[in-house]
Amino acid sequence: GKSTLLRTLSAFQPKLDGEILVLGKDIDAYSYKELSTTIGVVLTDKCEIRNMLVRELVGMGRSPYTGFWGKLSKDDKRIVEESIALVRIEELSDGERQKVMIAKALAQETPVIYLDEPTACLDFPSKVEIMQLLHHLTRKTNKTIFMSTHDLELALQISDKIWLMENAPGISTGTPEDLALSGHLSNFFARKGIVFDKDTGLFLIDNQFSRQIRLVGHGQKYAMVR
Repeated sequence: GKSTLLRTLSAFQPKLDGEILVLGKDIDAYSYKELSTTIGVVLTDKCEIRNMLVRELVGMGRSPYTGFWGKLSKDDKRIVEESIALVRIEELSDGERQKVMIAKALAQETPVIYLDEPTACLDFPSKVEIMQLLHHLTRKTNKTIFMSTHDLELALQISDKIWLMENAPGISTGTPEDLALSGHLSNFFARKGIVFDKDTGLFLIDNQFSRQIRLVGHGQKYAMVR
């Protein structure tokens, strides 16, 4: 559902009902040219383009501005270099490849960027790095970054606002603190055998047990034993 939502929000597929406003304007009123300079999209599909330099791939993000021949001006090249510098690409691991696609979206110079599961298939350190990078970019570039993710624990620590999607009641929105205190997070995971601990902001496995131990203490060792 989340991928379908992002594809609909970016006009990759028609909406079923209602209206979508981007920067206060109905998305159906945008031309393809206008959309390409308003919304950048990074999908979860792994980039399989071969025999291209990173700069060449990021340069494709300038295609809405370069016209049919795709020749980069001096200004286009500067924007490409700035986009590469923003994501700090050093070597092309899976996480670095994802950074290249983010840099390509940055090179489009759109005020809005959609990302579909940008941390999929990455190891935990790479997931954290990508999430921190996206948070940094919202501050550095003043862009709206809207992403879908299953990594809710990371999203709760980094996101400014969460859309929590479930069949019923639908979409619940709010800051991570709002959703935690209102019980939406606890209710969302209760049926899955997972408990959201309001004290720590972590998700815990709801293990079945036959005995309880009273534990008194404080600090790191107490937290680990608990």
